[in-house]
Amino acid sequence: MKLFPNLVRAVVEAIDEIFHQNRYADKVIEKVLKSNPKWGARDRGFIAETVYDMVRWRRLIEYLSPSGDLYHLFGTYWLMHDRTLPDWREFKGLHPDHISRKYRQLDNRAILQSIPDWLDEMGSKQLGEKWEKEIDTLNQQAEVVLRVNTLKISREDLRQRLAADDIDTYLPRGYKDALVLAKRQNIFQHPAFKEGLFEVQDASSQKVATALDAEPGMRVIDACAGAGGKSLHLAALMEDKGRVISMDTEAWKLQQTKLRARRNGISIIEPRPIEGTKTIKRLRESADRLLLDVPCSGLGVLRRNPDTKWKLSPESIEKVQSIQQDILQRYSTMLKPGGIMVYATCSILPSENQDQVNTFLASPAGKEFELIEDEKVLAQESGFDGFYIAKLKKRASI
Repeated sequence: MKLFPNLVRAVVEAIDEIFHQNRYADKVIEKVLKSNPKWGARDRGFIAETVYDMVRWRRLIEYLSPSGDLYHLFGTYWLMHDRTLPDWREFKGLHPDHISRKYRQLDNRAILQSIPDWLDEMGSKQLGEKWEKEIDTLNQQAEVVLRVNTLKISREDLRQRLAADDIDTYLPRGYKDALVLAKRQNIFQHPAFKEGLFEVQDASSQKVATALDAEPGMRVIDACAGAGGKSLHLAALMEDKGRVISMDTEAWKLQQTKLRARRNGISIIEPRPIEGTKTIKRLRESADRLLLDVPCSGLGVLRRNPDTKWKLSPESIEKVQSIQQDILQRYSTMLKPGGIMVYATCSILPSENQDQVNTFLASPAGKEFELIEDEKVLAQESGFDGFYIAKLKKRASI
Protein backbone atom coordinates (compact mmCIF):
# COMPACT_ATOMS: atom_id res chain seq x y z
CA MET A 1 0.00 0.00 0.00
CA LYS A 2 1.36 3.40 -0.98
CA LEU A 3 1.67 6.09 1.69
CA PHE A 4 0.82 9.70 0.92
CA PRO A 5 2.44 12.52 2.93
CA ASN A 6 -0.79 14.43 3.61
CA LEU A 7 -2.57 11.33 4.95
CA VAL A 8 0.34 10.29 7.16
CA ARG A 9 0.60 13.86 8.45
CA ALA A 10 -3.12 13.76 9.35
CA VAL A 11 -2.59 10.52 11.29
CA VAL A 12 0.47 11.91 13.09
CA GLU A 13 -1.36 15.11 14.07
CA ALA A 14 -4.29 13.09 15.40
CA ILE A 15 -1.98 10.82 17.40
CA ASP A 16 -0.28 13.87 18.88
CA GLU A 17 -3.61 15.17 20.20
CA ILE A 18 -4.65 11.78 21.57
CA PHE A 19 -1.32 10.70 23.07
CA HIS A 20 0.04 14.03 24.30
CA GLN A 21 -3.05 16.19 24.84
CA ASN A 22 -5.27 13.39 26.22
CA ARG A 23 -8.10 14.09 23.77
CA TYR A 24 -10.76 11.49 22.99
CA ALA A 25 -9.95 9.49 19.86
CA ASP A 26 -13.42 9.67 18.30
CA LYS A 27 -13.59 13.47 18.68
CA VAL A 28 -10.09 13.96 17.27
CA ILE A 29 -10.80 11.74 14.27
CA GLU A 30 -14.09 13.53 13.61
CA LYS A 31 -12.29 16.88 13.63
CA VAL A 32 -9.47 15.67 11.36
CA LEU A 33 -11.85 14.22 8.79
CA LYS A 34 -13.83 17.45 8.68
CA SER A 35 -10.63 19.42 8.04
CA ASN A 36 -10.36 18.25 4.41
CA PRO A 37 -13.64 17.62 2.56
CA LYS A 38 -11.70 16.59 -0.55
CA TRP A 39 -10.60 13.30 0.99
CA GLY A 40 -12.45 10.36 -0.49
CA ALA A 41 -13.88 7.36 1.34
CA ARG A 42 -10.64 5.38 1.04
CA ASP A 43 -8.53 8.23 2.43
CA ARG A 44 -10.92 8.85 5.29
CA GLY A 45 -11.03 5.14 6.07
CA PHE A 46 -7.23 4.96 6.12
CA ILE A 47 -6.96 7.86 8.57
CA ALA A 48 -9.69 6.64 10.93
CA GLU A 49 -8.63 3.00 11.02
CA THR A 50 -4.91 3.79 11.33
CA VAL A 51 -5.45 6.21 14.20
CA TYR A 52 -7.71 3.80 16.08
CA ASP A 53 -5.23 0.96 15.54
CA MET A 54 -2.30 3.03 16.75
CA VAL A 55 -4.28 3.99 19.85
CA ARG A 56 -5.12 0.32 20.39
CA TRP A 57 -1.47 -0.77 20.18
CA ARG A 58 0.04 2.34 21.73
CA ARG A 59 2.14 0.67 24.43
CA LEU A 60 3.54 -1.98 22.10
CA ILE A 61 4.36 0.62 19.43
CA GLU A 62 6.14 2.84 21.95
CA TYR A 63 8.10 -0.15 23.26
CA LEU A 64 9.27 -1.22 19.78
CA SER A 65 9.95 2.27 18.40
CA PRO A 66 13.53 3.58 18.56
CA SER A 67 12.19 6.93 19.81
CA GLY A 68 9.03 8.78 20.79
CA ASP A 69 9.07 10.82 17.59
CA LEU A 70 5.57 10.71 16.13
CA TYR A 71 6.76 9.70 12.67
CA HIS A 72 8.88 6.97 14.26
CA LEU A 73 5.77 5.72 16.06
CA PHE A 74 3.82 5.66 12.81
CA GLY A 75 6.70 3.96 10.99
CA THR A 76 7.00 1.34 13.71
CA TYR A 77 3.28 0.64 13.50
CA TRP A 78 3.58 0.32 9.72
CA LEU A 79 6.51 -2.11 9.96
CA MET A 80 4.68 -4.17 12.61
CA HIS A 81 2.23 -5.06 9.85
CA ASP A 82 5.03 -6.26 7.52
CA ARG A 83 4.66 -3.27 5.23
CA THR A 84 7.40 -1.33 3.49
CA LEU A 85 8.20 2.25 4.41
CA PRO A 86 8.99 4.85 1.72
CA ASP A 87 12.39 6.50 1.77
CA TRP A 88 11.30 9.62 3.64
CA ARG A 89 13.60 11.55 5.95
CA GLU A 90 10.95 11.29 8.69
CA PHE A 91 11.53 7.53 8.81
CA LYS A 92 15.32 7.65 9.11
CA GLY A 93 16.54 5.49 11.98
CA LEU A 94 13.81 2.88 11.60
CA HIS A 95 15.15 -0.62 10.91
CA PRO A 96 12.67 -3.45 10.30
CA ASP A 97 15.09 -6.12 11.54
CA HIS A 98 15.63 -4.34 14.86
CA ILE A 99 11.88 -3.96 15.45
CA SER A 100 11.19 -7.56 14.43
CA ARG A 101 13.91 -8.92 16.70
CA LYS A 102 12.75 -6.85 19.67
CA TYR A 103 9.18 -8.09 19.13
CA ARG A 104 10.22 -11.75 18.96
CA GLN A 105 12.10 -11.43 22.26
CA LEU A 106 9.14 -9.87 24.06
CA ASP A 107 7.36 -12.06 26.63
CA ASN A 108 5.52 -9.46 28.73
CA ARG A 109 1.76 -9.96 28.24
CA ALA A 110 0.83 -6.42 29.26
CA ILE A 111 3.14 -4.97 26.59
CA LEU A 112 2.19 -7.56 23.97
CA GLN A 113 -1.50 -6.85 24.53
CA SER A 114 -0.77 -3.13 24.88
CA ILE A 115 -2.46 -2.51 28.22
CA PRO A 116 -1.35 -0.95 31.52
CA ASP A 117 0.26 -3.34 34.03
CA TRP A 118 -2.45 -2.66 36.62
CA LEU A 119 -5.17 -3.64 34.13
CA ASP A 120 -3.43 -6.91 33.27
CA GLU A 121 -3.19 -7.71 36.97
CA MET A 122 -6.83 -6.79 37.65
CA GLY A 123 -8.15 -8.70 34.65
CA SER A 124 -6.12 -11.77 35.50
CA LYS A 125 -7.27 -11.69 39.12
CA GLN A 126 -10.96 -11.30 38.28
CA LEU A 127 -11.27 -13.44 35.15
CA GLY A 128 -8.56 -16.01 35.76
CA GLU A 129 -7.67 -18.22 32.82
CA LYS A 130 -10.24 -16.48 30.59
CA TRP A 131 -8.46 -13.13 30.79
CA GLU A 132 -5.72 -13.71 28.23
CA LYS A 133 -8.08 -14.76 25.46
CA GLU A 134 -10.56 -12.03 26.39
CA ILE A 135 -8.08 -9.16 26.19
CA ASP A 136 -6.73 -10.62 22.95
CA THR A 137 -10.28 -10.61 21.51
CA LEU A 138 -10.91 -7.07 22.75
CA ASN A 139 -7.83 -5.93 20.84
CA GLN A 140 -9.40 -6.99 17.55
CA GLN A 141 -11.38 -4.59 15.40
CA ALA A 142 -15.11 -4.68 16.05
CA GLU A 143 -17.65 -5.48 13.37
CA VAL A 144 -20.32 -2.95 12.44
CA VAL A 145 -23.69 -4.19 13.73
CA LEU A 146 -27.05 -2.69 12.81
CA ARG A 147 -30.26 -2.92 14.82
CA VAL A 148 -33.23 -2.96 12.49
CA ASN A 149 -36.01 -0.54 13.40
CA THR A 150 -38.87 -3.04 13.22
CA LEU A 151 -41.42 -0.23 13.49
CA LYS A 152 -40.55 0.68 9.91
CA ILE A 153 -39.08 -2.36 8.18
CA SER A 154 -38.38 -6.06 8.63
CA ARG A 155 -34.85 -7.37 8.94
CA GLU A 156 -35.04 -9.25 5.65
CA ASP A 157 -36.42 -6.25 3.77
CA LEU A 158 -33.64 -4.03 5.10
CA ARG A 159 -31.08 -6.63 4.19
CA GLN A 160 -32.38 -6.73 0.61
CA ARG A 161 -32.44 -2.95 0.36
CA LEU A 162 -28.82 -2.67 1.49
CA ALA A 163 -27.83 -5.50 -0.85
CA ALA A 164 -29.28 -3.53 -3.77
CA ASP A 165 -26.62 -0.91 -3.00
CA ASP A 166 -23.88 -3.56 -2.77
CA ILE A 167 -23.83 -3.52 1.03
CA ASP A 168 -23.62 -7.15 2.10
CA THR A 169 -24.77 -8.21 5.56
CA TYR A 170 -25.24 -11.43 7.47
CA LEU A 171 -27.69 -12.51 10.18
CA PRO A 172 -25.99 -13.37 13.49
CA ARG A 173 -27.59 -16.32 15.22
CA GLY A 174 -29.59 -15.47 18.34
CA TYR A 175 -30.07 -11.75 17.66
CA LYS A 176 -33.44 -11.26 16.01
CA ASP A 177 -33.06 -7.56 15.17
CA ALA A 178 -29.38 -7.55 14.18
CA LEU A 179 -27.57 -7.33 10.84
CA VAL A 180 -23.78 -7.37 10.62
CA LEU A 181 -21.95 -5.65 7.79
CA ALA A 182 -19.74 -8.05 5.86
CA LYS A 183 -17.32 -5.17 5.28
CA ARG A 184 -16.68 -2.10 7.44
CA GLN A 185 -17.92 1.13 5.89
CA ASN A 186 -19.57 4.43 6.77
CA ILE A 187 -23.21 3.43 6.85
CA PHE A 188 -24.49 6.72 8.24
CA GLN A 189 -24.66 8.32 4.79
CA HIS A 190 -27.02 5.69 3.44
CA PRO A 191 -30.61 6.89 2.85
CA ALA A 192 -31.95 3.99 4.93
CA PHE A 193 -30.25 5.43 8.01
CA LYS A 194 -31.62 8.90 7.36
CA GLU A 195 -35.08 7.34 7.02
CA GLY A 196 -34.71 5.77 10.47
CA LEU A 197 -34.71 2.17 9.27
CA PHE A 198 -31.81 1.16 11.50
CA GLU A 199 -29.43 2.23 14.25
CA VAL A 200 -25.82 1.16 14.73
CA GLN A 201 -25.79 -0.92 17.93
CA ASP A 202 -23.63 -3.88 18.88
CA ALA A 203 -25.37 -7.25 19.13
CA SER A 204 -24.52 -7.65 22.82
CA SER A 205 -26.00 -4.24 23.56
CA GLN A 206 -29.20 -5.33 21.81
CA LYS A 207 -29.65 -8.05 24.44
CA VAL A 208 -30.21 -5.46 27.18
CA ALA A 209 -33.58 -4.03 26.17
CA THR A 210 -34.80 -7.51 25.20
CA ALA A 211 -34.06 -8.77 28.73
CA LEU A 212 -36.66 -6.38 30.20
CA ASP A 213 -39.58 -8.25 28.58
CA ALA A 214 -41.28 -4.91 27.99
CA GLU A 215 -44.75 -5.15 26.44
CA PRO A 216 -46.90 -2.65 24.53
CA GLY A 217 -48.73 -0.28 26.88
CA MET A 218 -46.24 -0.54 29.72
CA ARG A 219 -44.55 2.32 31.52
CA VAL A 220 -40.79 1.81 31.24
CA ILE A 221 -37.99 3.90 32.74
CA ASP A 222 -34.55 3.92 31.15
CA ALA A 223 -32.76 5.62 34.04
CA CYS A 224 -29.27 6.00 32.52
CA ALA A 225 -30.37 6.60 28.95
CA GLY A 226 -27.51 8.69 27.60
CA ALA A 227 -28.19 9.34 23.92
CA GLY A 228 -31.10 6.91 24.01
CA GLY A 229 -29.97 3.86 22.04
CA LYS A 230 -31.66 1.36 24.35
CA SER A 231 -34.72 3.61 24.79
CA LEU A 232 -35.21 3.45 21.03
CA HIS A 233 -34.95 -0.34 21.10
CA LEU A 234 -37.44 -0.55 23.97
CA ALA A 235 -39.93 1.64 22.10
CA ALA A 236 -39.68 -0.61 19.04
CA LEU A 237 -40.18 -3.75 21.16
CA MET A 238 -43.25 -2.07 22.67
CA GLU A 239 -44.58 -1.29 19.17
CA ASP A 240 -44.53 2.43 20.08
CA LYS A 241 -47.35 1.87 22.59
CA GLY A 242 -47.09 2.92 26.23
CA ARG A 243 -44.37 5.22 27.56
CA VAL A 244 -40.59 5.14 27.81
CA ILE A 245 -39.16 7.73 30.20
CA SER A 246 -35.54 8.32 29.17
CA MET A 247 -33.57 9.80 32.05
CA ASP A 248 -30.03 11.02 32.51
CA THR A 249 -28.12 13.36 34.79
CA GLU A 250 -26.69 15.13 31.73
CA ALA A 251 -29.56 16.82 29.93
CA TRP A 252 -27.57 17.53 26.75
CA LYS A 253 -27.38 13.81 26.00
CA LEU A 254 -31.16 13.59 25.97
CA GLN A 255 -31.30 16.08 23.09
CA GLN A 256 -29.87 13.33 20.90
CA THR A 257 -32.61 11.01 22.13
CA LYS A 258 -35.25 13.45 20.85
CA LEU A 259 -33.63 13.70 17.41
CA ARG A 260 -33.14 9.96 17.10
CA ALA A 261 -36.72 9.22 18.17
CA ARG A 262 -38.03 11.58 15.51
CA ARG A 263 -35.95 9.89 12.82
CA ASN A 264 -37.09 6.47 14.04
CA GLY A 265 -40.77 7.44 13.93
CA ILE A 266 -41.14 6.92 17.70
CA SER A 267 -43.60 8.95 19.76
CA ILE A 268 -43.61 7.29 23.21
CA ILE A 269 -40.18 8.41 24.45
CA GLU A 270 -40.22 11.19 27.05
CA PRO A 271 -36.75 12.60 27.83
CA ARG A 272 -36.51 13.70 31.46
CA PRO A 273 -33.31 15.10 33.01
CA ILE A 274 -32.44 13.94 36.53
CA GLU A 275 -32.16 17.23 38.41
CA GLY A 276 -31.73 15.77 41.89
CA THR A 277 -33.21 13.31 44.36
CA LYS A 278 -36.67 14.81 43.90
CA THR A 279 -36.80 13.58 40.29
CA ILE A 280 -36.34 10.01 41.51
CA LYS A 281 -38.75 10.35 44.44
CA ARG A 282 -41.54 11.66 42.20
CA LEU A 283 -41.36 8.44 40.19
CA ARG A 284 -41.43 6.08 43.17
CA GLU A 285 -43.03 2.73 42.29
CA SER A 286 -44.29 4.08 38.95
CA ALA A 287 -42.49 1.82 36.44
CA ASP A 288 -43.55 -1.59 35.18
CA ARG A 289 -40.00 -2.06 33.91
CA LEU A 290 -36.76 -0.34 34.95
CA LEU A 291 -33.49 -0.33 33.04
CA LEU A 292 -30.28 0.58 34.86
CA ASP A 293 -27.61 0.60 32.15
CA VAL A 294 -25.14 2.11 34.59
CA PRO A 295 -21.86 3.99 34.04
CA CYS A 296 -18.96 1.54 33.98
CA SER A 297 -15.31 1.08 33.04
CA GLY A 298 -16.25 0.24 29.45
CA LEU A 299 -13.76 -2.64 29.33
CA GLY A 300 -16.21 -4.75 27.34
CA VAL A 301 -16.18 -2.28 24.45
CA LEU A 302 -12.43 -1.71 24.09
CA ARG A 303 -12.66 -2.83 20.46
CA ARG A 304 -14.73 0.29 19.74
CA ASN A 305 -13.09 2.65 22.22
CA PRO A 306 -9.44 1.60 22.49
CA ASP A 307 -8.38 4.84 24.16
CA THR A 308 -10.49 3.89 27.20
CA LYS A 309 -7.69 1.71 28.59
CA TRP A 310 -5.33 4.72 28.67
CA LYS A 311 -7.84 6.89 30.55
CA LEU A 312 -8.80 4.35 33.21
CA SER A 313 -7.07 3.76 36.54
CA PRO A 314 -7.73 1.53 39.56
CA GLU A 315 -9.05 4.65 41.30
CA SER A 316 -11.48 5.50 38.49
CA ILE A 317 -12.83 1.94 38.47
CA GLU A 318 -13.30 2.06 42.24
CA LYS A 319 -15.14 5.38 41.86
CA VAL A 320 -17.47 4.06 39.16
CA GLN A 321 -18.27 1.02 41.32
CA SER A 322 -19.44 3.38 44.04
CA ILE A 323 -21.67 5.16 41.51
CA GLN A 324 -23.09 1.84 40.31
CA GLN A 325 -24.12 0.77 43.80
CA ASP A 326 -25.58 4.19 44.55
CA ILE A 327 -27.74 3.98 41.41
CA LEU A 328 -28.94 0.50 42.36
CA GLN A 329 -29.84 1.64 45.86
CA ARG A 330 -31.68 4.84 44.92
CA TYR A 331 -33.11 4.24 41.45
CA SER A 332 -34.57 0.81 42.21
CA THR A 333 -37.31 2.57 44.20
CA MET A 334 -38.90 3.66 40.90
CA LEU A 335 -40.01 0.09 40.13
CA LYS A 336 -43.50 -1.12 40.97
CA PRO A 337 -43.93 -4.24 43.11
CA GLY A 338 -44.06 -7.20 40.74
CA GLY A 339 -42.03 -5.30 38.14
CA ILE A 340 -38.76 -6.29 36.44
CA MET A 341 -35.47 -4.42 36.67
CA VAL A 342 -32.41 -4.99 34.49
CA TYR A 343 -28.95 -3.99 35.71
CA ALA A 344 -26.45 -3.83 32.84
CA THR A 345 -22.89 -2.78 32.14
CA CYS A 346 -20.54 -2.94 29.18
CA SER A 347 -17.83 -4.26 31.50
CA ILE A 348 -16.39 -7.75 31.87
CA LEU A 349 -15.22 -7.32 35.48
CA PRO A 350 -17.19 -9.26 38.13
CA SER A 351 -16.53 -6.39 40.57
CA GLU A 352 -18.76 -4.18 38.41
CA ASN A 353 -21.24 -6.90 37.61
CA GLN A 354 -22.37 -9.87 39.71
CA ASP A 355 -20.57 -8.52 42.79
CA GLN A 356 -22.63 -5.33 42.58
CA VAL A 357 -25.87 -7.28 42.23
CA ASN A 358 -24.98 -9.48 45.19
CA THR A 359 -24.15 -6.43 47.32
CA PHE A 360 -27.48 -4.86 46.37
CA LEU A 361 -29.48 -8.01 47.14
CA ALA A 362 -27.85 -8.25 50.58
CA SER A 363 -28.75 -4.63 51.41
CA PRO A 364 -32.03 -3.37 52.94
CA ALA A 365 -33.05 -1.84 49.59
CA GLY A 366 -32.43 -5.13 47.81
CA LYS A 367 -34.43 -7.33 50.19
CA GLU A 368 -37.52 -6.77 48.04
CA PHE A 369 -35.76 -8.13 44.94
CA GLU A 370 -34.80 -11.53 43.66
CA LEU A 371 -32.37 -12.38 40.88
CA ILE A 372 -34.16 -14.19 38.07
CA GLU A 373 -31.13 -14.71 35.85
CA ASP A 374 -27.95 -13.04 34.72
CA GLU A 375 -25.78 -13.31 31.64
CA LYS A 376 -22.04 -12.72 31.49
CA VAL A 377 -21.25 -11.94 27.85
CA LEU A 378 -17.56 -12.27 26.99
CA ALA A 379 -16.24 -11.10 23.63
CA GLN A 380 -14.27 -14.32 23.16
CA GLU A 381 -17.47 -16.36 23.40
CA SER A 382 -20.01 -14.14 21.66
CA GLY A 383 -17.85 -12.52 18.98
CA PHE A 384 -19.36 -9.19 20.00
CA ASP A 385 -18.86 -6.73 22.87
CA GLY A 386 -18.44 -7.79 26.47
CA PHE A 387 -21.56 -7.13 28.58
CA TYR A 388 -23.27 -8.08 31.79
CA ILE A 389 -27.07 -8.29 32.10
CA ALA A 390 -28.87 -9.13 35.34
CA LYS A 391 -32.64 -9.52 35.44
CA LEU A 392 -34.26 -8.94 38.84
CA LYS A 393 -37.87 -9.01 39.97
CA LYS A 394 -39.37 -6.88 42.72
CA ARG A 395 -41.60 -8.95 44.97
CA ALA A 396 -45.27 -8.05 44.85
CA SER A 397 -46.76 -6.37 47.91
CA ILE A 398 -48.55 -8.68 50.28
